[in-house]
Amino acid sequence: MQGLSQGEAAYQQLHAAIRAGTYQPGDRLREVEVAERLALSRTPVREALRKLESDGIVEHRARIGAVIRTLSHPEIVELYEMRVVLERTAAEMAAKHASAAEIDTLVGLNDRIFAARDDARTASGINQDFHRCICLAARNRFLLASAQALNNALMLLGPTTLEDEARIKTVCQQHNEIIEAIRSGDASAAGAAAAAHLETSLRHRLKAQGA
Repeated sequence: MQGLSQGEAAYQQLHAAIRAGTYQPGDRLREVEVAERLALSRTPVREALRKLESDGIVEHRARIGAVIRTLSHPEIVELYEMRVVLERTAAEMAAKHASAAEIDTLVGLNDRIFAARDDARTASGINQDFHRCICLAARNRFLLASAQALNNALMLLGPTTLEDEARIKTVCQQHNEIIEAIRSGDASAAGAAAAAHLETSLRHRLKAQGA
């Protein structure tokens, strides 16, 4: 991470580790352990933790220290409600603006998700890329900024729900419906397919949370 301050480098590395699932909601982030892991001193790590706290990713608990936030049931529902609003709109706009190359990229990403069906973490990472690609294809910088801001909350959902082949098969089928609607330029169908996909995801998420 050439050109970055140590604090910013620590922040980006921690952010990436949380996004990848190396650290999970509820995990304690001890300064000494994190500093050793990142081969940095405690000062930039402390700076990174403060920034993560301001992002709403980490919270400080008395007598414990920095802990990755865990979303409550209402917060999860609210998060998915916002995802539906944003991603329905993104799919609708992508149906109007996506290039043939972007559609091919979506097809390729979806194929890779299914190919990674035995590796939930890998499949989850590719799935994030799939949804990001739709937002990029929407050609709206403000929608993209909103989606990126929402990503901080998505990191707090915990382990992926792409836990078995049947679940991944459903996800890929729903992705195909979104792709075909985008390919045909049918904004209404693309938005409806994206919303239905997220409603299914919410049901699986709440089931995984025991809610």
